[in-house]
Amino acid sequence: MNAIEIRNLRRVFKTTIGIIRRKTKEVIAVDDISFSVPQGSLFGLLGPNGAGKTTTVKMLTTLLIPTAGSARVLGYDVVRRADAIRGRIGFIFGGERGLYWRLSGINNLRYFASLYHVDPEVSDKRIPYLLDLVGLEDRGQERVEGYSRGMKQRLHIARTLLHDPEVLFLDEPTMGLDPVGARELRQVIRNLQAEKKTILLTTHYMFEADALCERIAVIDRGRIVAMDTPEGLKHLVSDLSVIEIEVFGLPEDTLAKLRQLPFIDTINVEDHDQRQLLLAHSPSGSEAVPELLAAMDGVRVGKVVVREPTLEDAYVRLVGES
Repeated sequence: MNAIEIRNLRRVFKTTIGIIRRKTKEVIAVDDISFSVPQGSLFGLLGPNGAGKTTTVKMLTTLLIPTAGSARVLGYDVVRRADAIRGRIGFIFGGERGLYWRLSGINNLRYFASLYHVDPEVSDKRIPYLLDLVGLEDRGQERVEGYSRGMKQRLHIARTLLHDPEVLFLDEPTMGLDPVGARELRQVIRNLQAEKKTILLTTHYMFEADALCERIAVIDRGRIVAMDTPEGLKHLVSDLSVIEIEVFGLPEDTLAKLRQLPFIDTINVEDHDQRQLLLAHSPSGSEAVPELLAAMDGVRVGKVVVREPTLEDAYVRLVGES
């Protein structure tokens, strides 16, 4: 059985614009999306900020009512049977709120266990197990105010697991974490995978999705533009090579000229302090490098690397250039 089933799901928000002549404007956050998630699997929902990821999660967790379409979690309709769903799911949104910082990690979990109506005998056994699962077994007696952001996020996961939910919704759980904290949290997610929990993970970190997800849907402007395994999505760019060029001060008119070159598929530019990294996708591979550099006449260039495409490169092809 599928743990999650979505059919033609849509969510429209209404907003008011203007000062004197105020008008109502409709904003389509989620536009006719469909997918399913088998029980015990980890499904990734990828997309840029504002693509509709969080809105989708809020509808699946009964926090928002869909405008149209249907969604079922564990066989229950998210509108008609919201009460049956809430006790069997857990969800985490990125951020540090939702914990009591002056209480210890253990006392936070004891407090939330009472809110979830978990039997005290059950919670006394489950809390040490959860602290071990999230790697906080040696820090449970300490106040949360002394935790790093990554530790707080792992405690969030332990709190979410107190009532042993069948389906977990993790909405950008590593957002804002330092590399060490993010790596530790990804290990927690792997531990949950080993327990055969059904997990829906939203993220815009491609390497994270590649490492964790069994299947991925890419959402852009409220619509799903691709859905496959990580390897299947990478196959979308198997015809391309990626040319990475370190540049210093790339003018906009030069960038526009590069995008018009016939052998260039897409170009993405990343800012790194005093330099930029230009990533050009081309079927010509290393043969395209001389012409590409010639078209950048006058631009200071550093290191040049030609490599095979990754999931991030497939993502760029799907959602556009920046």
